[in-house]
Amino acid sequence: MFSRHVLVLVTAVCVLTACGGQEATESTTGAARTSPTAGTAADKTAVLTITDPWVKTTKKGMTAAFGTLVNPTGADITIVAGSTPLSKKVELHEVVESGGKMIMRPKEGGIVVPAGGTHELRPGGDHIMLMDVTEEVKPGVRVPFTLTVKGGSPLEFTAVGKDFAGGKEDYQPGTGH
Repeated sequence: MFSRHVLVLVTAVCVLTACGGQEATESTTGAARTSPTAGTAADKTAVLTITDPWVKTTKKGMTAAFGTLVNPTGADITIVAGSTPLSKKVELHEVVESGGKMIMRPKEGGIVVPAGGTHELRPGGDHIMLMDVTEEVKPGVRVPFTLTVKGGSPLEFTAVGKDFAGGKEDYQPGTGH
């Protein structure tokens, strides 16, 4: 009788802790990483995550957010929009060659993260574009984001402000956008 009560209690604890949703964890760089709650390999409720999300620092105007989207599911996942309290307007962008030069433009159809794969958001490639930034982005600042997933639950995460000179991207008006 006692062992059945213990089994029921252990099962209840396991069920309660497995139903907690998502939690943010810190990566080695200090950037937030969103990951699903631990589950079994047979858990088909795993959702899209992002690793090492960050935002390029800026005083005003425009900036962009980056990281690596991770899709552990058996189907492609499409990001169709984004939002953050830091910006009045957010768009999903890509950088492509046009007329012999690289230009930045909205990504038609959204960003597709392949089944069981990843999609890197990076300077000079696909990224989350923030226009009309409402306050300065300093190194280390934590910026909340929500990405809208076509036919699925939104991905919420926090990105960290980071100085980056990189490819001399200029996320300001008049740069081919």
